[in-house]
Amino acid sequence: MYKGQKIIATIEARMKSTRLPGKVLLPLAGIPTLLLLVRRMRHSRYLDDIVVATTVDKADDAIVKLCEASRITVFRGSELDVLSRVLGAARSAQADIIVEITGDCPLVSGELIDRGIAEFFKKTVAYASNDLEASFPVGLSVQVFPLKVLAQVDSLTNDPIDRAHVSYYIYTHPETFALSKWMAHDDERAPDLRLTLDEEADYKVLSAVFDRFKASAESFTVAEAVAYLRERKDIAILNKQVRQKDANEG
Repeated sequence: MYKGQKIIATIEARMKSTRLPGKVLLPLAGIPTLLLLVRRMRHSRYLDDIVVATTVDKADDAIVKLCEASRITVFRGSELDVLSRVLGAARSAQADIIVEITGDCPLVSGELIDRGIAEFFKKTVAYASNDLEASFPVGLSVQVFPLKVLAQVDSLTNDPIDRAHVSYYIYTHPETFALSKWMAHDDERAPDLRLTLDEEADYKVLSAVFDRFKASAESFTVAEAVAYLRERKDIAILNKQVRQKDANEG
């Protein structure tokens, strides 16, 4: 509990990625990406639990098997209606506050999550994120909002874009929901870098980063990763051509 609220992180994860199938189970530093992400997130002081929100598709049995073997809470829901899946996962854990994370962002850490939670509680807002204005590398998105807000959104929209992108309706309706943004520290500021896992080129970059920090794979910082890629421009350039899809592209 933090500020008397039960805070649950949800991780959206499935095997049928269109650009890099099975990406959430690809190894980084010898550990499946999803498991490594969970281990990094478990350093949070404020999270009460982490729930992997996967789908009922048979292909995602592999994710469930990993979670069960690693004692990670898992919830299965709709493949396409990700909003309902995340809402169901949060409700199953009796969350008051949701921290939304995606399974293709393995550098997200407990420390980063705690900063997001602290920022959310600093103001009376419905949503706090470090992704409203680009300052971090791509792949460090942390979004914090109350379960009751997501439940409200669930009742307001059936637009496929809103259903596929969970919090999209919240941050595109600032007239309804008060928003708060928080920014990277100077040594983390690198919106030109990609530290997410969408394509094979991204995997090459992330593999190099996690190999460099293998001894501290569960705890090295965004600042350390940025410094390394500033030094190793030959690695940072490997995924420069990868275009980040916008919400309208699914």
